[in-house]
Amino acid sequence: MKVFCGGSNPALANKICKYLKINIGEATCKRFSDGEIYVKLNENVRGRDVFIIQSTQPPADNLMELLFLIDAAKRASAQRVTAVIPYFGYSRQDKKDEPRVPISAKLVANLITAAGADRVLTLDLHAEQIQGFFDIPVDNIYGMPVIAESFKQISSKNTVVIAPDTGGTKRARGFARRFGDLPIAIIDKRRPSPNQAFVMNIVGEVRGKDCLIVDDMVDTAGTLVGGANAISNAGADKVYAWCTHPLLSGNAVEKIENSKIEKMFVSDTVPIKNSSKKIHILTVANLLGEAISRIHEEKSVSSLFIE
Repeated sequence: MKVFCGGSNPALANKICKYLKINIGEATCKRFSDGEIYVKLNENVRGRDVFIIQSTQPPADNLMELLFLIDAAKRASAQRVTAVIPYFGYSRQDKKDEPRVPISAKLVANLITAAGADRVLTLDLHAEQIQGFFDIPVDNIYGMPVIAESFKQISSKNTVVIAPDTGGTKRARGFARRFGDLPIAIIDKRRPSPNQAFVMNIVGEVRGKDCLIVDDMVDTAGTLVGGANAISNAGADKVYAWCTHPLLSGNAVEKIENSKIEKMFVSDTVPIKNSSKKIHILTVANLLGEAISRIHEEKSVSSLFIE
């Protein structure tokens, strides 16, 4: 096995290799003076099982690095190349919901396949149907087990799991089931345009409860903070949040700091430049490392799909 990474999240890649008890492969990723990307694998990969770890959050250079690294490995006669994408960018653009717009997630899937990837390993896809955009195997594992130990410190029989919208109901129900069939509630919201959402109603009982909002990502934090404030105004005792992918663009950290959220748990699928005392980062390195190990050894990874 050989594991390489691009420049999107080397800290996570090194933690994964520490779990696997191997050294991370030496690779060069740099820019020419005109901004073009140059990559090179500095180790022999002929006949090897190669894993390339790279999240594809903005800028688009992260996606291009991934494609170039895959192509480099294939042209160097790697036996198999698995793209390990902790955060799959463009996953929110998974359908044609307006005239004359692309299905960007499908195009990204095509690019990764065309570059030569034999398999994809990712974490908490925004839309699970994206797996069907690929003509190669895709393992979409859940990050929820990572929060399990931390959640035990704050959970009680008085806890309600909150879905931030109707689309997140399955995720919330899976989390609630993991902790003994906790009750769930749903935030009914309207989204007039991208990155804008208005909370309309809370479906379920939250008064006097400790509430945990469960979502796959937080971007501008407008939806999360609006939901947290609405839950608090509806009489909730405390509000917590779990989001796998902390994109935290714009003034998201400031919004969270000034919100009703007591604690917010996130993973390290993408690096956080600015943090807050409310934000607690949990690593998914062991989870991804175990998945990589099982794929390499041709063992089942189905147990990692359980929410």
